[in-house]
Amino acid sequence: MNSQTQKYAYEDFLKIIETLRSENGCPWDKMQTHESLKPCMTEEAAELLASIRIYEKTGNAENMREELGDILLQVVMHSQIASEEGLFTMEDVIDEVSRKMIRRHPHVFGTGNADTPEEVLTNWEDIKKEEKKDKSWIESPLKEIPVELPSLTRASKVLKKIDKFYEKGNSFEQDIDLLQERLDMLKGCQPESGSKELGTIMGDMLMYLSDIARIYKIPQEQILSDRIEELIETYESNR
Repeated sequence: MNSQTQKYAYEDFLKIIETLRSENGCPWDKMQTHESLKPCMTEEAAELLASIRIYEKTGNAENMREELGDILLQVVMHSQIASEEGLFTMEDVIDEVSRKMIRRHPHVFGTGNADTPEEVLTNWEDIKKEEKKDKSWIESPLKEIPVELPSLTRASKVLKKIDKFYEKGNSFEQDIDLLQERLDMLKGCQPESGSKELGTIMGDMLMYLSDIARIYKIPQEQILSDRIEELIETYESNR
């Protein structure tokens, strides 16, 4: 191990996690599985996003550095468990993502062309589609979108793929008309707790708003989060 004046290296970190998972390691770390660690990854991802917000607000990157380390911890823990199960190693993970980056950037590492960010994204999607063509776990373009995504994010992705693979999506004007239609229906509803009719109408409205977000490439999860923060600031600043 490194002394207090030396920085730990990537290889040191791998060894630390391996030791924590070993016979004489930590009781908590030893009992973890891919399934048990799922909530940890969700929480750490949210905390990383919070650290980016803190950095943008304060210019202090200390928390971001810490949270990136926690994300890395999750990646290495899953890879260590997979290695123990005989599935793959951390080296395999790094090799695969390196090959993916090279493969999906032919304009940098090959003979492809992409002069704008839009062209890069188009190429990326085309290459990704070709890569996943023969993957047995992908049932369909829509079911490929993870159910674990936040609902607003998932809605935009589903609508985007429907527009691409199945039928042309609504226009902005059509979504506005449908929103107004559902709003009129909402006015006629009785405000009963747990009303199924009310829930259905509000679900439709959220989908139409999600479609508008799709059309204009608006990160609706982020803008709602920002609006919530603004609301909190409004009330907390007046206390």
